[in-house]
Amino acid sequence: MKVVDMHCDTISELFYRKEEGKVFSILKNDCHIDLERMKKGDYCLQNFALYTNLARQEHPFEYCMKLVDLFYTELEQYEDIIGIVKGYRDIEENRKNGKMSAMLTIEEGGVCQGELAFLRNFYRLGVRMATLTWNYKNELGYPNRIWEENGDAYSTPEMEHGLTEKGIEFVQEMERLGMVIDVSHLSDAGIEDTFRYTEKPFVASHSNARTIASNPRNLTDDMIRRLSERGGVTGINYCADFLHDWKKGEGALSRVEDMVLHMKHMKKVGGIQCIGLGSDFDGIGGNLEMKSPEDLPLLEVYMKKEGFSESEIEAVFYGNVLRVYKEILH
Repeated sequence: MKVVDMHCDTISELFYRKEEGKVFSILKNDCHIDLERMKKGDYCLQNFALYTNLARQEHPFEYCMKLVDLFYTELEQYEDIIGIVKGYRDIEENRKNGKMSAMLTIEEGGVCQGELAFLRNFYRLGVRMATLTWNYKNELGYPNRIWEENGDAYSTPEMEHGLTEKGIEFVQEMERLGMVIDVSHLSDAGIEDTFRYTEKPFVASHSNARTIASNPRNLTDDMIRRLSERGGVTGINYCADFLHDWKKGEGALSRVEDMVLHMKHMKKVGGIQCIGLGSDFDGIGGNLEMKSPEDLPLLEVYMKKEGFSESEIEAVFYGNVLRVYKEILH
């Protein structure tokens, strides 16, 4: 079964190894994702996020540019295996030529520092999706939950503060450019603003259903329904804390059965057409039933067991996301 995964943090993980002077490679490594295991998992396309932590980077734009460089430096060595996507035709061409595809994304819109020129230049460098925020307030808006001064997060969602005026300019410019807007990590109010100030489909690349797991990183039923009506998709996140409400002292485990439980709920609320995959590989820790791309058949088997048809599984594994990309990417 072909796989399209909307989110991983592998480039940042490889950059950490580079900074530490360790040997690393996108072809084969000890991360969750490498090209060899993607091939074994029958991957069609992997989104590679340029994850930037604003609290750790004094110069986020410059840091993100280094991540862009690493992405190209690594992937250009393996052009016979994987091709970089800048338009939808690239995905089709790569498939015809027996190659996987890689799409460059940004996780933390704050790397643009509120400059539309920086956003456009990232687009020129191949970035085709971006979150507006990560876990901190930036020039564009507010994250999905309220943070205290000591760094702890309230479990209640941020429902008051949404996109700033600059954030509204950004989402509208992203639509014009042909860049996919990603509302994962964005506040509830920010997601509402995204609905209000945009017209095209957008995604929540790695978020689950809040009705099933109450973490405010997940989407409410209303968000799921409206996202589906807009033609958008949410990618199932494999992180244990977004899949299940664990009791204190319980050992959190990322379980395939919980992923399918979220899928069932999303299907009931918004239809099968709004569900995709957004693993968050190399951005999550803990115990994982699916530890790498080659384990994806486990999910296919369990979905069949739980009554999903072949066409529904295909839609979730790759069809729904490719539909959105075909509409948005120029």
